[in-house]
Amino acid sequence: MNILLTGGAGYIGSVVSEQLIDRGERVVVFDNLYQGHRAAVQPDAKFVQGDLSDRSAVKQVFDENAFDAVMHFASYTLVGESMDKPFKYIGDNVTNGLNLLQEAVAHGVRRFILSSTANLFDRPARIPIDENEQIIPGSPYGESKYLLERILAWLDHTSGLKYAALRYFNAAGASERFGEDHTPETHLIPLVLKVALGNFPHIQVYGGDYPTHDGTCVRDYIHVVDLAQAHILALQALDRGSRVYNLGNGQGFSVKEVIETSQRVTGRSIPSIVRDRRPGDPATLIASSEQIRTELGWIPKYPNLEDIIRSAWEWHLSHPNGYEG
Repeated sequence: MNILLTGGAGYIGSVVSEQLIDRGERVVVFDNLYQGHRAAVQPDAKFVQGDLSDRSAVKQVFDENAFDAVMHFASYTLVGESMDKPFKYIGDNVTNGLNLLQEAVAHGVRRFILSSTANLFDRPARIPIDENEQIIPGSPYGESKYLLERILAWLDHTSGLKYAALRYFNAAGASERFGEDHTPETHLIPLVLKVALGNFPHIQVYGGDYPTHDGTCVRDYIHVVDLAQAHILALQALDRGSRVYNLGNGQGFSVKEVIETSQRVTGRSIPSIVRDRRPGDPATLIASSEQIRTELGWIPKYPNLEDIIRSAWEWHLSHPNGYEG
């Protein structure tokens, strides 16, 4: 199968690309390197540097390659920034996605995987959160993903494009070759590990008085390799119709537990300072992934927090300055 990965030089895209190529699939990575890294492109993938806002560049990559499927990871993804720059997110994320989808449909592509988000569920009525939960996006970023999900539903109806929308909770960890390197870094586990590396003096904990077992927020962390395997299973299932899945471990870990586990894994002290709560942070977010487990037989291989953090730590030790060093 010949597969286009937009954003394939980014964190999740690089690991999905690696897993696909290990299976013998052909991969073309299309990335503008805004948040991605050239060093994160699997060497056996074909790399095309381009921007989804450039419709002619998008058309060219489809003209030059006969794709069987598209996996769409390229996106602006910072929730906080999207609150300050809603037009950038609702505008660019959706417009760029439309450019991609128009060319995919025009060139007869029949399979599409969307990297979606748990930010669709700002005020869940039930925990764990399943696919039937009411969608109330928590930010313009979440709204942009929901709009793309709705567009895909219409394209299934009008053109027969089969899609899977995969709503990630907290991707974490690393493969042996590829890991997490963002600028700026906003995710908890790499920030905690940067304290262990000595890059920062402490980790800031936003809120210590939540109604959780230790007062800090609880989140669902899914290993990035398990996430990649879910993409492959979803792609294989598209011949049987479009689908939507929530992806997480189904169990939650608090901020304090992440810090304590990181100290055990690294053997290093990780000081923390408790700050005021951030607006909009729910106390607990945990996914129910029962639907993808039942329908596709997906079983996470790395559900333990310690295993997730250890894989990330090993990658950061070998890449102390990320992909640049």
